Amino acid sequence: MNKTNNVNTPIPTEITITGLTHDGRGIAQINGKKIFIENALPGEKVNFTYTKRHGRYDEGKSIDILIPSPDRVEPICKHFTVCGGCALQHMSTAAQLQLKQTMLLEQFKHFGGVQPKEILSPLIANNAGYRRKARLGVKYVIKKERLLVGFREKNGRFLADLSSCEVLHPKVGHLIESLRELIAHLNAYQTIPQIEVAIGDDATALIFRHMEPLSDADINQLINFAKLHQLDIYLQPSNPQSIHLLWPPEKQERLHYQLPAYNIEFSFHPTDFTQVNYAMNQQMVARALELLNPDSNDHILDLFCGLGNFTLPIAQLAAQVVGVEGSVEMANRATENAKKNNITNVQFYAANLTEELSTAIWQQQTYDKILLDPPRTGALEIIKQLPALKAKRIVYISCNPATLARDAGELVAQGYQLIKAGLMDMFPHTHHIEAIALFEK
Repeated sequence: MNKTNNVNTPIPTEITITGLTHDGRGIAQINGKKIFIENALPGEKVNFTYTKRHGRYDEGKSIDILIPSPDRVEPICKHFTVCGGCALQHMSTAAQLQLKQTMLLEQFKHFGGVQPKEILSPLIANNAGYRRKARLGVKYVIKKERLLVGFREKNGRFLADLSSCEVLHPKVGHLIESLRELIAHLNAYQTIPQIEVAIGDDATALIFRHMEPLSDADINQLINFAKLHQLDIYLQPSNPQSIHLLWPPEKQERLHYQLPAYNIEFSFHPTDFTQVNYAMNQQMVARALELLNPDSNDHILDLFCGLGNFTLPIAQLAAQVVGVEGSVEMANRATENAKKNNITNVQFYAANLTEELSTAIWQQQTYDKILLDPPRTGALEIIKQLPALKAKRIVYISCNPATLARDAGELVAQGYQLIKAGLMDMFPHTHHIEAIALFEK
């Protein structure tokens, strides 16, 4: 059993950092035992204190940087050392990208036993105010007599005491203190556990989860707040199906974002999955199409297609595109978006892509090319069924390099070659890695 002890009386210790974990903590050793230290970079000499002791390793945090790394920069957010939303703000962009690229290549080797023939240059977009989707925790802390709104602390146990967030879109990131004041003055201030954030090109939506009915006075305060800050306010009294628009009245429950390069506008419900980084999404779609290289004769399959983020741009260049999504609601949303943009050479289906699907209608044909954009769990089950589809080219987009690498090993076993792979910095300042890979047969 790996025993864990919290350290109540920290004593500063000087140490030199020799490496970095995937989540941005410095690695050091004392008497052969590893220590993972927050806010410390390779090559730095720091004073640190222990925060937890385990059987095989310990944890700590730096309290003084004695010799800084040339890669160290000033964090963009004043809450960086406390808030767990970001892990890498103390690293330069170049160092962050190098860390993530190293991790990607190591995962390919470790989990897939493969390496790309060519490493693509990383895609970089804005690294502040980029996040358009988030879930903010809300909690009234009795001991502090203070209401908190934000992300969890780095230890994961408590909400961080935030007044702003520099990675959230400014429409919400600079509104956290006002949200805190709003909720603190509601009658239901102790029974609102979270606020879900969704931002489109034309509007900002906040979904308030509330564990008890709201009074008329609370409803009026929320409406006045929405008017003052030009927000769409939704309420969620129970399960996700209970979500409904409070303000503005009689508005369709949709937000929108555009892909100007393709003259496409997408409609989405605030709870729908959309990419968090709008500027990076535009670059990602362009790179996916570049690697897929659709032409006017191609029949293309888009698996895990969501609301059609890749499907509709591909359809402008291909003969026919089929999109498949696990959620019926999202497949319907994709169909809605195709009609909205007058794109007629697409068909959408809902199917559980973790099951055997050889009898599905869309599986009864072959495809020239396939695009996959699965969730973090990857696409192993459907990849095992791909040989029957006879595609010569596959583009795989991933938010988890471990499952991408595992699936790459399966594709190589089927006779594909891993031609190219690279990073897309969808989540700057975090340890999350978005990657894209090209396979050819």
